[in-house]
Amino acid sequence: MIYADMNNEEQKNLIKSYFDREIEVIKRLNLDDINAAVQAIWAAYKQDATIYIFGNGGSAVTASHFVCDFNKGISEKKEKKFNFVCLNDNYSMMMAIANDISYDDIFRYPLVGKLKSTDLVIGISGSGNSKNVIRAVEYAKEIGAHIIGITGYHGGKLKELADYHMDVMEDDMQISEDIHMVFNHMMYFVLNQE
Repeated sequence: MIYADMNNEEQKNLIKSYFDREIEVIKRLNLDDINAAVQAIWAAYKQDATIYIFGNGGSAVTASHFVCDFNKGISEKKEKKFNFVCLNDNYSMMMAIANDISYDDIFRYPLVGKLKSTDLVIGISGSGNSKNVIRAVEYAKEIGAHIIGITGYHGGKLKELADYHMDVMEDDMQISEDIHMVFNHMMYFVLNQE
């Protein structure tokens, strides 16, 4: 039965079932792993490191939202500012790299010659297997930079490569992406306690 054919009570129950699933996934999150990732971001901030973040599709929007919330929101009342850089915010450069080099290099290429071992890289991939995210993370490992992986499902290759984890262990892209944004807003709250 499709949503439009349901009565009001059935529709509300369907809505409730989505939120109930999301609450259950949140209850299963590994708070030790998440706290370690937050500590890594805070350490990068204290060391004046650049924090590079990137992802595809919905994860691209999440990456961009992180930059706004850290560079403006959290930084607004701090003398020292966060230095987040979103690699998917420059569409013309991404398209040039995809066209002239390879789509798989759209995140790796901007890091070459700029990324330092003291910088932090945050890759977002619901599956954990996006080739362009993995290639950038592999390059970061070669340089010696630390990596936070933000994933869904079972984490994929990104979970294997990352030093820090913000994993949503759920086989559902929408719930994974919802909680990835929750991670951002949770850090906004936590890091504004300073």
